[in-house]
Amino acid sequence: MTGSTMGTARVGISGWRYPSWRGDFYPRGLVQRDELRYAAERMDTVELNGSFYSLQRPESYQRWHDETPDDFTFAVKGGRFITHMLALRGTETALANFFASGVLALADKLGPVLWQLPERLRFDAERLDGFLAQLPRTTTQAGVLAESHDARLDGRAFTGPGTDRPIRHALEVRHDSFASSEAIELLRRHDVALVEADTAGRWPRIREFTADLVYVRLHGEQELYASGYTDESLDAWAADIRSWLDGSGCPDGRPRDVYVYFDNDARGHAPFDALRLAQRLGE
Repeated sequence: MTGSTMGTARVGISGWRYPSWRGDFYPRGLVQRDELRYAAERMDTVELNGSFYSLQRPESYQRWHDETPDDFTFAVKGGRFITHMLALRGTETALANFFASGVLALADKLGPVLWQLPERLRFDAERLDGFLAQLPRTTTQAGVLAESHDARLDGRAFTGPGTDRPIRHALEVRHDSFASSEAIELLRRHDVALVEADTAGRWPRIREFTADLVYVRLHGEQELYASGYTDESLDAWAADIRSWLDGSGCPDGRPRDVYVYFDNDARGHAPFDALRLAQRLGE
């Protein structure tokens, strides 16, 4: 769904390696190393979440790049060391390490970078402003930042930016204090998308347009990470997405690109719901 007056929509899953999907979404007998390839033949994006738990290696990013179609896109989840342990303070070296770990090896398949905040982290304008100001906005900037990695990545860093391309960022918040005009304006000033997260009522669901990107995470409609989405719900999401793509559903009338990831993986609903939503969007 592309064009001069339309944004682009991509619908996929958050992660792909789930044992319970084997023999269900993945055919019985499919070897584990072929699971990404299988998923990528059926949807056009995946959210990489292993990067949230630990620094991955350049050869892993290179392999994921090579195993997916030319028009495939990865969203990459920023490390929890940055968001949860450092809580967005003193993150210079950690950000350099993250971008040196191989993210840039995704080349033209690198999509948005997702930063998920912990539930305990309240909105602090100074803290958030300082963090967002450090984020690289192009692969060239990311390569320069990556060069300042620490000794832990010596001999295993990937800092080549390749062709200069923009990098977009999205922030998923889990504290009600972010539902404020000050927080929204700060995100808008930095052109960082505020994630709309459906979490079965567990965490705030905020719909604000703070960037040229809309980023949606669907964690489960009735039960967090577990429940699937009804036909009626998917119809409603499809209608909203269409309105964001052409701008009619955005307050400023500007079309947005839309990324949607299903994270209701506990009972295997995520890939099937993703395919059902993509079908409604004509993808």
